[in-house]
Amino acid sequence: MKPNPQMLEVWGDFACFSRPEMKVERFSYPVITPSSARGIFDAIYCKPNKDPASAQFRWQVTKIEVLKPISYIALRRNEVKDVASVNAINKWMAGTADPEPIWADGDKALLGTEEKGRTQRQTMALKNVCYRLCAEIRPWPGHEEKLPALEAQFQRRASQGKCFYQPYFGCREFPAYFKLVKQDEQLKNPILHDQDQDLGLMLYDVFDLSRPGYSDAKPSISLFHAKLCNGMLSIPEFTSDEVLKPGKEGI
Repeated sequence: MKPNPQMLEVWGDFACFSRPEMKVERFSYPVITPSSARGIFDAIYCKPNKDPASAQFRWQVTKIEVLKPISYIALRRNEVKDVASVNAINKWMAGTADPEPIWADGDKALLGTEEKGRTQRQTMALKNVCYRLCAEIRPWPGHEEKLPALEAQFQRRASQGKCFYQPYFGCREFPAYFKLVKQDEQLKNPILHDQDQDLGLMLYDVFDLSRPGYSDAKPSISLFHAKLCNGMLSIPEFTSDEVLKPGKEGI
């Protein structure tokens, strides 16, 4: 049973798809990455993946179309240096410990150090972004017969603006707004055909998409050579040799 392409038009004021080679300050790719695009589809419709046996499908992004000119903006923000401990948060939720804030400013007696708990970092983000995303539902073995029902449920949710959580463009403070594009619908926003760019190696995903329950597994970085041609970025299959994965030559 062949999957039907599902299409979304997404837009927002700001976006940041951080390049992994930038250690301290964020610098965005010029175009949304396949992993961020998959995250938007997951936000609208996905099945629990914590138990591999219960996972029913995954999203395969196939195409990204750029609908607005690529434009950068420099943002300088204060960020806290510390990271909340997962164990501490679990204790707070269980009520076995009192919540403790992460202090951004204060004296040595409060912070335990003379250094401030915040630092100023710059982000090179994108502004006024708009994309048309195309993806397909790929059922895991044993769930192939559910494909029509899964596609119908996604279309119902997307057409009504429903999502499990607010989709975002790379960082949660950059919300992404979406609408479903039906296959027989006339496209109002044209592709920017004057956008041609060799993007070099781009992040493909941060998980191993070849196995059910990938979102609960350890991170597994994959890359691919991205080329923006006539405003369109074609995404190879995750199983393709074009995708560089850990353990393969070149990554």
